[in-house]
Amino acid sequence: MLALLHTSPVHVPVFDALRDAAHPGLELRHHVHAELLERARREGPEAVTEAVGDVLRRAVAQGARAVLCTCSTIGAVAESAAAGVPVLRGDRPMAAAAVAAGPRVVVLAALRSTLAPTAALVEEEAGRAGRPLLLRTRLVEGAWDRFEAGDTEGYLRLVAEAAEAVTADDTDVVVLAQASMAPAREVARTPVPVLASPALGLAAGAAAARLGHLDPAGSCGGVSAEAGVG
Repeated sequence: MLALLHTSPVHVPVFDALRDAAHPGLELRHHVHAELLERARREGPEAVTEAVGDVLRRAVAQGARAVLCTCSTIGAVAESAAAGVPVLRGDRPMAAAAVAAGPRVVVLAALRSTLAPTAALVEEEAGRAGRPLLLRTRLVEGAWDRFEAGDTEGYLRLVAEAAEAVTADDTDVVVLAQASMAPAREVARTPVPVLASPALGLAAGAAAARLGHLDPAGSCGGVSAEAGVG
């Protein structure tokens, strides 16, 4: 069984659908804690360290063989927790795929609190791979207000427009920093590869749950970057 730590309920059907399509037979157990993101935004990710640890320990007590954190803002906190089972950042495989795609990476985020953690993760993966990196980050202004208002269509439209504004002349790949942004890949009309975290993250989590440890094939769990490209 793979446990998933979410900070929004919108992720539950997304990951269930991905499981049904690509990982039949994998048991998922969802733990939704919106308050973790709210507090992390107010006080910084480190403020939720103890609370995240409590959630992870409960997940393990319920039988989880691995845990996947789908929130980019608190991903580093979850990944560093001692839970007794593998704990994965859902966006790490995406970051590894991004640096493999080329040195020029643009990170798009709807939440300002997500920009720094995602940028740091991409830089870390570039360092691990020994690859050069020219990284830029961009906040999609107004997008999160749409998300919080329940205007999913408007939210994704703004994200798609931001992705379309990034040209192939100045970047090799666009990274969508938040799992909730992933559907924008399907509507963004751009020749630039656009990466999202859910499919890549779930594949890595499934491998960890099956093996009982992180896949030695690497931080992508042996998953092709094409799984996250639109």
